[in-house]
Amino acid sequence: MLRFEGKVALVTGAGRGLGRAHALMLAARGAKVLVNDLGTGGAGEGHDASPAQAVVDEIRAAGGQAQVNGESVVEGGRIVEAALDHFGRLDIVVNNAGFLRDVAFHKMTARDWDTLYEVHLLGAFRIIHAAWPRMREQAYGRIVNTSSAAGIYGNFGQVNYGTFKLALHGMTQPLAVEGKARGIHVNTIAPAADSRLTRTVMTAEQLAPMRPDLVSPLVAWLCHDACPETGGLFEVGGGYIAKLRWERSAGVRLDLAGADAVENIAAAWGQITSFEHSDHPAGFGEAMAPFARIMQGG
Repeated sequence: MLRFEGKVALVTGAGRGLGRAHALMLAARGAKVLVNDLGTGGAGEGHDASPAQAVVDEIRAAGGQAQVNGESVVEGGRIVEAALDHFGRLDIVVNNAGFLRDVAFHKMTARDWDTLYEVHLLGAFRIIHAAWPRMREQAYGRIVNTSSAAGIYGNFGQVNYGTFKLALHGMTQPLAVEGKARGIHVNTIAPAADSRLTRTVMTAEQLAPMRPDLVSPLVAWLCHDACPETGGLFEVGGGYIAKLRWERSAGVRLDLAGADAVENIAAAWGQITSFEHSDHPAGFGEAMAPFARIMQGG
């Protein structure tokens, strides 16, 4: 059994749903867990420490070790310090906290945008930024960010939510590059699971097979010493797991210096957008290859 003895995990939004399932699984496999949850409603309002405390009580009743933390992820530095104060180290961060404020873009207010930015993106940044020096010092760390299909593919009424969820994977990829030499792995999941968020757009019957605990095994694997993965993006739900990657058409180099530059693009549009001969750049160097050839006279 893959276990986590000696490891300390911080899970945000761990009072309910996915975060609760992640915290329970990591604790059941030996990790000490800081259970963070501000205890807001589904739209980010209010404050209730009891859900996080209930998870801590459940972990302790099963023989595990856990502490509660009821601060907002916007106070990321204080949350990381709480983990260090309670357990003396921090090895694993699972950024799961979030909520929805679905609204058509033309009706969206600045507050609808700002509140989601603060929790989904700014909060994740502040927690990782506070944990990063410790992980570098101990030459070990595992970070899992939580994205969404709304960010990867787009969804009506979720410009705010989708923007920050995709931005989290944008954070994951360069962090994975920077952290690799120091033993820090960073990955992103895009889960499909029964939660307060998904219940606003799906029925109970649709969500019945999508238990949150069916997502947590992937989170645990990505957080384990034995997992080599870093910089990855994974869709997961109901027992299904798939890795996503970038795909780029073969493209075409055109003469865009003349008066008919726009017309040249229009004429070649079918070739530009065809994926018949695509490639899959796996890093910055591979992505820049076509431009490097041009700069070298190719």
